[in-house]
Amino acid sequence: MAKIMLPANKPLKQGINEYLSAIPGNDRYKVKLLGIRGYFKKTMGNPDQNDLGIYDDAIFLITPKEVLGYNANTDPSVFKPRVAVLQEGGPYLYKIGMHNMQAPYEALRQSGRVTVLRSGVPHTDTAAAPFYIDIHRGGYGTTSSLGCQTIYPTQWPGFLTMVKGEMKKYNQMLIPYWLTSNG
Repeated sequence: MAKIMLPANKPLKQGINEYLSAIPGNDRYKVKLLGIRGYFKKTMGNPDQNDLGIYDDAIFLITPKEVLGYNANTDPSVFKPRVAVLQEGGPYLYKIGMHNMQAPYEALRQSGRVTVLRSGVPHTDTAAAPFYIDIHRGGYGTTSSLGCQTIYPTQWPGFLTMVKGEMKKYNQMLIPYWLTSNG
């Protein structure tokens, strides 16, 4: 039986203000991103654990005028020793850049320090040696992540267009990203 990779609907904005109110300093930027690991935890995969390799997470684009939800993956596609898992927290800063040096395409490129868990141990990168935990397009048969945050492929073009447009509208060169979990 094939694994169900995508929930039946996009994430809904209800309850986002509760998540945002728990984040100190989230009002510094007009345009921001919020990732919620396990957003669809009760309706996809094992409801008692964080699942890998499915789009059971959510990333929200938050602007002064609207909140848009996208089906996402905030975990590696598979567990392997030393593979990076972005630690919950933030803000992690991103800019428009190119992802995937073999077949480059526009994505959100890490532009500040991040902390990841490798085999359960936290590691923070340095300016000289970034981890490149990007936000990029996922795949159809895989979430296409070795630690990056990915958006379902059919939603990716709209997501990137909206992010770029809103960043330009509010004159932001960087967009902050916070990651939290659903229970």
